Amino acid sequence: MKATILSIAMMLIAVVTYAQDKNKKMTFDVNGRCAMCKERIEEAALNVKGVKYANWDIPTHQLAVIMDERKTDAMKIKTAIVAVGHDTKELKATDEAYNSVHPCCLYREDNSDDGKHHENKQ
Repeated sequence: MKATILSIAMMLIAVVTYAQDKNKKMTFDVNGRCAMCKERIEEAALNVKGVKYANWDIPTHQLAVIMDERKTDAMKIKTAIVAVGHDTKELKATDEAYNSVHPCCLYREDNSDDGKHHENKQ
């Protein structure tokens, strides 16, 4: 009887521990320039099933995400981001996707921070 209760308790602890490890925090580089890029990048990431949080920092070009590893992975998120025209270190947006962003958001020739230019235009 004690062995059965102990076994059930150990299984319950294992299940609770596993459930807590489902969310993973990650950051990765995503090219862009301004607040319009920020909105586009974050929306693309959040539209991936399993992404719970996305925040792209304009000056550092770092996208911070919290995702459920059981539902998605980093490459799925990066694929969604390049589909809306933003390059990552591993993947490059197609010319068609890149050219679909607003002309002032084109970053490949001039990768400077243009965030202040767009603050009042949203």
